[in-house]
Amino acid sequence: MSFDHLRLFRDIAQSRSVSKGAQMNEISQSAASQHIQEVEKNLQVALLDRSTRPLTLTVAGRLYYDLCRDVLRRREEFDGALNELRHGAEGTVRVASIYSVGLSEMSRLESAFVDRWPKAVLRVDYLRPEKVYEHVAGEQADLGLVSYPEATKEIAVIPWRDEEMVLACSPSHPLAGLPRISARALEGVDFIGFDEELPIRREVDRYLRDHGVSVNITIHFDNLQMIKEAVMLGHGVSIAPKRILDAEIGAGRIVAVPLADRLSRPLGNIHRRRRKLNGATENFLKLLQEIPTPELQPA
Repeated sequence: MSFDHLRLFRDIAQSRSVSKGAQMNEISQSAASQHIQEVEKNLQVALLDRSTRPLTLTVAGRLYYDLCRDVLRRREEFDGALNELRHGAEGTVRVASIYSVGLSEMSRLESAFVDRWPKAVLRVDYLRPEKVYEHVAGEQADLGLVSYPEATKEIAVIPWRDEEMVLACSPSHPLAGLPRISARALEGVDFIGFDEELPIRREVDRYLRDHGVSVNITIHFDNLQMIKEAVMLGHGVSIAPKRILDAEIGAGRIVAVPLADRLSRPLGNIHRRRRKLNGATENFLKLLQEIPTPELQPA
């Protein structure tokens, strides 16, 4: 069994599609199907439940998928260690990041990373939070950058920093002129929220609930860029990380009012447990830890 065959089955299992797995490995769907049939014949078990859409793994298929993933992981670790012995710190760092962290940080991080380790490669995918966890768990990414990181039996967390949350207003909003605002002062205001399934929405809801505050959610979005646009258009106020608003604040398009009842957004790096990180990834983690943590406003 070749590494290419192991990779093909891993990709089919992760994408839950023979056609997608074949495309990822640049072979025809018929060739991929034929290979799966040959493996099933040799093992004398069915690996895929073909009665479901998308495809699911049988119990035997799950065992074989785990074998494929483990062997390929060891191969990647071997290649990375061998490259470091030959050439020093090189290799590829695959990062999956939520949009608000990646888009505000990654160009600067990539520039600093390349300056220090010119032989290494940094690849970044911008994803929704749940997809970041899926990519890391499925070993499609070495690291994930997320807010409100949660450890699981498969995922380990490395804390990164806390970001100050503020009330974001348009410059013409009545609350924009306040030097500081209490949570209670938000009672009944028109509010732009995040989608309910996002961690930041749950934390903002908890913050308001803990202070006995009810707001009028006029609209909600799944990303900070749309939140900012809605604030600038005067559709309401929102609570968001100040760091993400810096460009709009500097341009005079958004006013950030500090919260008297302090709230912060924790950021963290996640990686798959028991997976050895290559040298390039370890260096990227060191670079992240060197970035100063933004100071929070005093309570």
